[in-house]
Amino acid sequence: MFTDFEKRCILQPQIENADTLRPYCGRYAKGLYLFVYVKKDLMEEVVRTVCQSCHCECGVNVHVRDGKAFRIDGDPHHPMSRGFICVKGRAEVERTYHPDRLRFPVRRVKGRGEGSWERISWEIALDEIGQRLTEIRQLYGPESIAAIHGTGPRPTLCLPLLTFALGTPNCISVDMHICFAPSMVAEHATIGHSIMMDNGPDYRNAKCIFIIGGNPVVSHPPKGMEILEAKQKGGAKLIVVDPRKTQLASQADLWLQIRPGTDGALVLGMLNTIITEELYDREFVEKWCHGFEKLRDCVRDYPLDKVAEITWLPPYKIREAAILYSTLKPAALHRRVAIDQNINSTQTARALISLVAITGNIDVKGGNLLPTPLEGYIPYVALTGKGKWIQPAPEILQKRIGKKEYPLISGAEAFFPFVASFLAFEAMATGKPYPVKALYCAGANPVVNVQKSKWVYNTLKKLDLLVVADFFMTPTAELADYVLPATTWLEREECCDLQHMNCSSARQKAIKPCYECRDDLDIMLSLIRRIPWANRDLVPWQNAHECFEWLLKGTGLSFEEFKKKGYLSVAPIYRKYERNGFNTPTGKVELCSTIFPKYGYDALPSFREPPESPTSTPELAKDYPLILINGSRRIGYFCSEGRQIPQLREQSPDPLLEIHPDKAKEMGIENGNWVWIETPRGKGERVKFKARLTKDIDPRVVHADYGWWFPEKPGPDHGSFESNINVVLSADPPREEICGSVPIKGTLCRIYK
Repeated sequence: MFTDFEKRCILQPQIENADTLRPYCGRYAKGLYLFVYVKKDLMEEVVRTVCQSCHCECGVNVHVRDGKAFRIDGDPHHPMSRGFICVKGRAEVERTYHPDRLRFPVRRVKGRGEGSWERISWEIALDEIGQRLTEIRQLYGPESIAAIHGTGPRPTLCLPLLTFALGTPNCISVDMHICFAPSMVAEHATIGHSIMMDNGPDYRNAKCIFIIGGNPVVSHPPKGMEILEAKQKGGAKLIVVDPRKTQLASQADLWLQIRPGTDGALVLGMLNTIITEELYDREFVEKWCHGFEKLRDCVRDYPLDKVAEITWLPPYKIREAAILYSTLKPAALHRRVAIDQNINSTQTARALISLVAITGNIDVKGGNLLPTPLEGYIPYVALTGKGKWIQPAPEILQKRIGKKEYPLISGAEAFFPFVASFLAFEAMATGKPYPVKALYCAGANPVVNVQKSKWVYNTLKKLDLLVVADFFMTPTAELADYVLPATTWLEREECCDLQHMNCSSARQKAIKPCYECRDDLDIMLSLIRRIPWANRDLVPWQNAHECFEWLLKGTGLSFEEFKKKGYLSVAPIYRKYERNGFNTPTGKVELCSTIFPKYGYDALPSFREPPESPTSTPELAKDYPLILINGSRRIGYFCSEGRQIPQLREQSPDPLLEIHPDKAKEMGIENGNWVWIETPRGKGERVKFKARLTKDIDPRVVHADYGWWFPEKPGPDHGSFESNINVVLSADPPREEICGSVPIKGTLCRIYK
């Protein structure tokens, strides 16, 4: 029955058979709402949830009719995305109901990659996987079992839960060594937090915005929207460092078209200018910075003329950038993955956070903000093993692959522990430092997304057990022993806080899971419960819902109550360091690190020339005369996902190589020609791309798309070696010494028709 209030809101006063109707609350205008009553069997529901078609996690409204989603709109009330939704989010309906989507568990019945599968039940799949893991543990020890995840868009960052429960420390990341880890290590060692990525910059209140190594208009559109609003409405000055004239660079007040791989030299030159001309925040430096004098002495080696020669930038532009950023306060700095994809990654990030610090832009309104925690809420990052909440025994952590080589990412006291993918695959291939025989893969497609793709493909064939949970039969899934169908974000629930500053949002099911698909976290928890020797004390929950209740228990809310609220948020508190200092050994910003020397690393930031460049290897550059960058985002795709979605593929149908018209004319290449790319690291391999002529790139530089495979082509590889740039890239040494990053932006190449 209806309440009196609902009856007064009925638009048509005469309603027959009222008990067969139910209210629909629709937004009318200017925040006003009206109740409309429709027949239950014709009811259109609108479910407020959180998109995860990429890592941004925008708030959305999903329109559902007869149990099926048919439209997705942005949620105008979400505090981060404010109604924005990109083409990937709108296309989630196509992905969820795609005819090629995995529908039920399957088991391989012939050789790896032969495409012969039989349908099995979830009970049989999980029982057999548990039995196989038990056998491998008995033969090789628990550390021979590993799991691997990618960036998203899945809840698979919690895969450490599975490895910890199985007594192994080996949770592998496909790409964190070239995406996130170098900057995270640099920032945590310097100030105790990460504040330069998507969440830290307070764009809306900034008077100057400095973008380097990223293109947030495409990679994080809600943040890109904030940047453009700050410039167009708030009058903020915009500085963009990018080898390509992107949409954002074209709107910059100062665009620095840098030589790829030399960002570190640029920032050191800016630091030198700011310190020499006394443009730094003297009060903050004297009170809150450790090692300023040593930094000052260090950056004297980077005068403007020298930096200009290294970076291809005019000296006056370098100085102008330094003056704008240091004098227009507050200023926000955004750094992203291009910084991580070079041989000088961690120290470049150290230089950048030092730039933020000496100008006094840490944790001030309009600067780069330290997180303000939600009281009582356990952050989702706890499920990755970071923090005090979930920790396996120390003797397990001591066995993690990479502990000796990269202690700050793989050691027992690592800031955000994981195993670098190149070391994990070396262990699978060689048995050193010990054999890795079983791999659980979720939210990842390493055949496409790890360097030396053919080697990765052949290495996966050597495993005793490969389990893949995914949406589609990817090139990696084609090699599996068991393939498990995972739910999309429309079909599952979650607490979302990884991409939301001072906020946690509720993802809730818009529809019931299709076919026999299951939530990734529920799959892991079900598998743990079926293995008698698994440590269930570390992972005590029976299902994902119990896990989310645990995250929320300190807030006084149940997960059901959280879903009704939609999100939890708290207003930022500024200058929090004034109460407790910084989370570093000295309690200050460590411009001169006290942590790095303990591991043999330089205490001060420095620049290292890319190992293959016109400067470091001039003879090699004669055969490979162009500088190759790759990996820039296309808004329709996320990493290697989306190529089978019609509306996304129509927008970006082919893998593109961007080249300047003058260079193309010199080489006899016309727009639309297919060209080969070779690199000195590719060792005889080549991949083909479609030429796109553009004046938005330097004639000495070319840019290749990444993540390409062709779902429409036959398995097992689905064309993943034809136009996948990782075929001609390598994670072999030389590598960056702290996090193992490799120069996938700024290496050499040659191209020909």
